Amino acid sequence: MIYLDNCATTQPRKEVVEVMVKALTENFANPSSLHSLGFSVEKEINMARSNVANIINADDSEIYFTSGGTEGNNIAINGFVNKNKKLGNKIITTSIEHSSILDKIRSYQDFNVVEVGVDRYANLNLDNLYREIDDKTILLTLAHVNNEIGTINDVEKIIKKAKSINKNILIHIDGVQAFGKITIDVKKINCDSYSLSGHKIYGPKGIGALYIKSNTRINPLVIGGGQEKGLRSGTENVPGILGLGKAAEYVEKEFINEYNHAVEIKDYLKKKINEELEDFEINSPKNSSPYILSLSIRNIRAEVLLHYLEQDEIYISTASACSSHGTKKSHVLDQMGIENSLMEGTIRICTSKDISKEDIDIFISKLSIYVEEIRKIMKR
Repeated sequence: MIYLDNCATTQPRKEVVEVMVKALTENFANPSSLHSLGFSVEKEINMARSNVANIINADDSEIYFTSGGTEGNNIAINGFVNKNKKLGNKIITTSIEHSSILDKIRSYQDFNVVEVGVDRYANLNLDNLYREIDDKTILLTLAHVNNEIGTINDVEKIIKKAKSINKNILIHIDGVQAFGKITIDVKKINCDSYSLSGHKIYGPKGIGALYIKSNTRINPLVIGGGQEKGLRSGTENVPGILGLGKAAEYVEKEFINEYNHAVEIKDYLKKKINEELEDFEINSPKNSSPYILSLSIRNIRAEVLLHYLEQDEIYISTASACSSHGTKKSHVLDQMGIENSLMEGTIRICTSKDISKEDIDIFISKLSIYVEEIRKIMKR
């Protein structure tokens, strides 16, 4: 099996699975219980919280566990809008955000919602962004790394400029595709919140975390038992939290080696594409995430190619997993202005620590064969 859909999810490390099994069989007590079993689980949770905080240079007290990136985005946006709504009614985002950002922002029908556009390689139009920020702007939210193209926003620079224009603006960063993949320092970035997810870093699904800057208070979406300092009530998902904590521990240990491996593999992948394919365009810019490559191949259907490759146990995607079951075209590719003949032939290749050059050789060999087959069929 050659699994190249790691933006959608990653295969958990065996150490992650082991700690989760232990959480289900041994560390099964409720961390809110007053007895020693509960206290022991609480200590494990605190260790996991510290592991996550270390990766993004946050304080442990600034990390709140969630069910994943979508919930983290919703908690932050909902909290910041309610917190700042007396100061104005303008919300700014970009036109290529994940659905958990765009759909949430668009639900605020009584607010002035602005979606800033991008260029051919998903780079944000910064002049337009800064022009839109005024004294009525209460929230800016954008992704650190785009989930389809891999384009990296210079969030430190953007936030510094945004806050110089309006010191009261609150800024949320969707860090799901950045966490564990590129260097993150929330203190340096100076964002007010930062969301992340466990299943993108060889951890479990259904768990994530939200960084909220110290002394920033927002209202919760869920009210109940007061877990996570009242921000996210409900008995903790202990197996998920400990699995995320273990995955984060390995990110800290292996980051440099795995990052360098990703850079090497992506460079090799682009080299092989240029050698073996014709009539294509690479959509990911040079300074994009080393783990993501968006490739548009003219005169094919991406979904047909996906199923051809699947027969050989090679797995890719056509767009983000959150939208690939829909019939609508990718809003990211549409906003980038990619022509239809390329858009319908766009695939997303997402590598991992486990992908080798030999895997890439096999993938490109099969890819070139199937692209030619599909083109012949479509010419009939």
